[in-house]
Amino acid sequence: MSLPSPDPADPAAGARLLSGASRVVGGAGFALGGRIVRVLRQAGGTALDLLLPPACLTCDADVVLHGAFCPACFRRTGFVTEPCCVRCGVPFAFASQGDASGLCPACAIAPPAFARARAALVYDAQARDLILPFKHADRVEVAGVLARLMARAGAGLLREAEVLVPVPLHRRRLFQRRYNQAALLAFALGRLAHRPVVADALLRRRATASLGDKSASERAAEVADAFVLRAGREARVAGRSVLLIDDVLTSGATAGACARVLLAAGAARVDVLAAARVPDPRLR
Repeated sequence: MSLPSPDPADPAAGARLLSGASRVVGGAGFALGGRIVRVLRQAGGTALDLLLPPACLTCDADVVLHGAFCPACFRRTGFVTEPCCVRCGVPFAFASQGDASGLCPACAIAPPAFARARAALVYDAQARDLILPFKHADRVEVAGVLARLMARAGAGLLREAEVLVPVPLHRRRLFQRRYNQAALLAFALGRLAHRPVVADALLRRRATASLGDKSASERAAEVADAFVLRAGREARVAGRSVLLIDDVLTSGATAGACARVLLAAGAARVDVLAAARVPDPRLR
C-alpha cells in the first residue's frame, strides 16, 4: 500500500496522513483478525464433528449440524401453534373449543394469575425424549435448542418482557440435580433476546410432592404458599413486566403460584413461557 507524500507547506498534513494510515491499517487488522477468528471457529467445529459426529437430539441418527433433529424426528415433533387458548396457551383441536374471547373452559371459569402463557412444544412422547434427559440426565446442552424454539413461540412475550425469572427448585432437589433446568432456559433466552435474568428472584421454601398424578385442584393445593420472593429482590421486579420461565407447563398451578408472589411484590404483569405444554385431555 503506497501513501501520498505530505505537502511541506501544510504542517498538519503529515499528522492527517499518519492518522488516516493508522485507520486503514487498523481496519485491515480488525478485518484480518475477524477472518482468523472465523477460520479458527470453523476448524474447531470441524474437529468437534470428527470427535463427536452430529447426532439427532432424540434418536441419535446422523444429522448435518449439532443440536438438530433428523427429518423423521422433526416430523414427529409437535409444535404448539394456533388455535390455542389466548390466556394459558393450551392447544385446541378446533378453534371452536375456545369461547368468544378465545379462552379455554378452565380459563373462562377460573382465570390464572398470569396474563398469558405460551409454549414451544406439545408435551408428548417426542417432547419427553427431549426434555427428560435435559432435566434428569445432565443433557444441559439441550437448553440452547429449547430456548431457540421457545424464542420463536414466545416472540411477543419476549418483546414485552423487562426481566426473566425462572421457576425455582427446592434446595434439596437442586443439590441432587446440581442445576435448575428452568434457570438454564432463562439464561439461554436472556442471551437470545437481550433481556436481564434474575435467577434467584423466587425461592421455593418447602419441598412439594410430585404433581404428575394429581388433579388440577390438588396441584393448586400442593403448591399453595410454596414460593416466596427472595429478600432484596423487590426492586428487580417491582413495576416491571416479568416473564416466568419453566420447562413444562401442565395445569398452570406452579406458574400461577409464582405469578401471585411476583404480582404481590409489585410486578406490573407476569407472563409465562415454557418449553412444552401438556395438552388438556378434555380438549382432544
